[in-house]
Amino acid sequence: MRRNTSLVFTGDIGFDKYLKDSWADDSLICNDVASYLKNCDHLIVNVEGPLYDGTTSSSATGSAANLVHSMDPRVGEFLHSIGADIWNICNNHIMDAGGDGIKSTLDIAGSYGAAAFGAGMNITEASMPVILDEAGGIGMIGVGYQRACRKASDDTPGCFSWSDLDRIECSIRSIKEKNRWCIVVAHAGEEFTALPSPYTRNRYMTYLDMGADIVIAHHPHVVNNYELVGDKAIFYSLGNFIFDTDYQRSQMYTEYGVLLKLTFTEDSFGFDPFGIRIDRENKRIVSCDLPDIFTDVPAPEYEKLKGLAAKVFVENTKRQLRYMKTSEFTNASEEDFVRNFYEEKRSGRVPGETLDMQIMYPLSKTADEGLWKASDLTGVVKYMLSMLTE
Repeated sequence: MRRNTSLVFTGDIGFDKYLKDSWADDSLICNDVASYLKNCDHLIVNVEGPLYDGTTSSSATGSAANLVHSMDPRVGEFLHSIGADIWNICNNHIMDAGGDGIKSTLDIAGSYGAAAFGAGMNITEASMPVILDEAGGIGMIGVGYQRACRKASDDTPGCFSWSDLDRIECSIRSIKEKNRWCIVVAHAGEEFTALPSPYTRNRYMTYLDMGADIVIAHHPHVVNNYELVGDKAIFYSLGNFIFDTDYQRSQMYTEYGVLLKLTFTEDSFGFDPFGIRIDRENKRIVSCDLPDIFTDVPAPEYEKLKGLAAKVFVENTKRQLRYMKTSEFTNASEEDFVRNFYEEKRSGRVPGETLDMQIMYPLSKTADEGLWKASDLTGVVKYMLSMLTE
């Protein structure tokens, strides 16, 4: 057993739209970013969608077909070339080509000797941890939010649901019985928010209470804060790594991400973050300073800031609606937005877990009380206020 080891985690990867064929461009990743990726023992990537040739495509037609985010199977060669030996495939796009897409992705990962986790042809496969016999033993599982990360069952493909708490606790305990470290990789959290929603934060705290040591998340498509909890840690969103669509360009800061290196011994862990940016003009992934939002936000500060963060989320959701339903929401009133927020199919569709505007909208109104003005995290406040400007 190796006594120490290093793992690098990336944010979202989706070779679609503007970066559709960029996997074939040798200059896609600049030298210092490439060096950072190579300077580790394991590279864990979030593969946001199936690697699938489409010859037996899903039955989606019309506008629904435009939402299918599959990638060229040759993306596997690119991932192998950057050293990605572990693929998280638990996300809201991995089932965009159905079970065939998951099977194709698993087969391609296996052909390059990469381990894939978080989704599979059944729940047994989806919940299977990756175990590294290093630094006292490291086990990791991947979980995804509901409903969009479609849940695997005993006989159907899909993801390991972040709501399957009994099974998650069993997995964490099983890992910890034989290994020093347990990492939960979560594809969850509200899109385009600066800090996690209270229910997202509570869910990740629950994983720590179950015995996990570290939670690493993606899905919001923007960088979030992290939180040190005793000798444990939660990284709420690493943002984007290689992902660039019009949907994301309609929001602020979606070109930024964080690569996160964790170093482990048998007794402790440390982390070394590296800022990256999608150079949209030149279609390259370049290095940059870490955004101000990527800092430790302890519980007392979070309580001061959560109202302002909810306001950011609500305003970005309005921006999202203006982009997706231009004719309906370009000149919409506050009442129009509120009606949309509280529609049965939107608000609380998974109560207290995702897109629950019955929680987030009232919380956003508390920002007007100004508790955030008492925060010592002035850089975080400035960052969030900037997201409230068009």
